[in-house]
Order: sequence, then C-alpha cells, then structure tokens
Amino acid sequence: MSTSPELTLLYDGGCPLCVREVTFLRRRDRDQSIRFIDIDAQDYCPEDWCGISYRQAMARIHAIQADGTVLTDVAVFREAYRLIGLGWLYAPTRWPLLGPVVDALYRVWARYRLQITNRASLDQLCQERCARPQ
Repeated sequence: MSTSPELTLLYDGGCPLCVREVTFLRRRDRDQSIRFIDIDAQDYCPEDWCGISYRQAMARIHAIQADGTVLTDVAVFREAYRLIGLGWLYAPTRWPLLGPVVDALYRVWARYRLQITNRASLDQLCQERCARPQ
C-alpha cells in the first residue's frame, strides 16, 4: 500500500455512471494508489484540491497527480487505468488519429452527461449548491 496516493480523482457522486466507474476503479486499485474525492459531497472544498471549483469539476473530470499536476478529460482515465494495471485499454488514445477522436467524443459526453443521466443542468446544480447551508 502506498503512503500517499499517486492520483486524486475528483468525481461526481451524484452521477450513477461516475459512481459505477469509481466502484470499478476502487475494486481494481489493490495498491490504493488512487484517492477518490466526491465533488458532490457537502464538504467538497475547492481550496483542498488545487482550487478546482465545483462548476469546473462538474463540467469535466479532473484528477491531481502526486506532484500537483492537474489532469483533465481522457488523460484522467489514461492515468487511472495505468495505475490499476489496465493502461493498455487507454493506450490507443495516444495514437495520432484515434486520440483526437476520443478527446472529441469525451467533450461531447462531458457536455451532455447531466442531461443523459437525467440530472439538473450545471447552472441549476451550482445554484442549488450555493443555496446549501454551510
């Protein structure tokens, strides 16, 4: 078991597909090299996680490497899968022809994931979050 995680993955605990992915990653992460932070949790504090706001984190996936480097989008999955020993699944996303296609598909997914999962809009979620008592 590593003393500190190699990657801190910020995920939306209110998204059923995100939770399913995190559950899979947790099960495969035998070395506990990934820390999972639920951005939908009431106590999520951007200052603790490189200043990544709730809105930013909800708009696209983020992760923070042990050295403080922030990863977004498909790069997060490449690194997480590498850490659990399944890096070969995402290795083709580095190929010159396939990489840009996968990146574009992810951007479409990120843009519509709340709608696809029958959630409120990003603006509405942000307004509700601001209205929560601290």
